[in-house]
Parts: sequence; structure tokens; C-alpha cells
Amino acid sequence: MNNLFANIPKQLDAEQFDALLATPDLKIERILSHGQVTPEGQWYDQAQHEWVLLLQGAARLQYEDGSEVSLNPGDWLNIPAHVRHRVSWTAEDQTSVWLAIFYS
Repeated sequence: MNNLFANIPKQLDAEQFDALLATPDLKIERILSHGQVTPEGQWYDQAQHEWVLLLQGAARLQYEDGSEVSLNPGDWLNIPAHVRHRVSWTAEDQTSVWLAIFYS
């Protein structure tokens, strides 16, 4: 049996990306953040769409147009392919646990 909340380190030096399932058309990842953000000036620009769900913690995503979305547990969003975005903030007092699904 696998569990998304198992084996979460108490401290993270960097965001952690754990592949849970990968096929040519679909990838599912668990992402762990603990105060980490995407470096200033760096953007994610993926060839696949990304559906992301915040399971635990708190975070903000910023889009290239300057708009931001705050996420709390249970919040999800769909990011179309090639929409440039970055993580602009994650909670420093707890680990944020994300589930990300990348699809064609």
C-alpha cells in the first residue's frame, strides 16, 4: 500500500518531486515544498497540461502576466500547456504537499 503522506522529510533543502506514475501520455507526481519558491526570473513552461491539487500546507502560484493564485488544502487548478507559471510562495512553518498530474 502506498500513501501520499508517508516518508515526508521533516526538513527540505529543496523542493522534492516524487514520480508516482509515468506513461508516455500521463505523469503523476507528489511535490513537497517547505518555504521553497521558484527562483526569481525562472518559469515553468511545460509541453503538457498540468492539473495540480494542494493537499496540505499553503502556497501561491504566479503567472507570467503577474496574476497570482493562493492555494489552501483542497484547492486545485488546471494549467494549460505552455502557460508560464512559478511558485511564488509556500508556507515556511509546514510542508506543503501537492499532487500534480501532467497530461496531453
